[in-house]
Amino acid sequence: METITLTVQGMSCGHCVNAVETSVGKIDGVSSVKVDLDAAKVEVAFDDAKTSQQAIANEIEDQGYDVV
Repeated sequence: METITLTVQGMSCGHCVNAVETSVGKIDGVSSVKVDLDAAKVEVAFDDAKTSQQAIANEIEDQGYDVV
């Protein structure tokens, strides 16, 4: 299990938090997603045998946010 923290720009409200947590949470291998709106951070715990940091970043960007 690996945990990463990504800086994500463009999140500004509860809908943004829900969109990111829901979409990333559906990725096979992701066990938890926590968005800190004030810090513009997304913490993700995942099984690196099932998914990658790049796949997680791509999913966040697919929701319309920028991973820095």
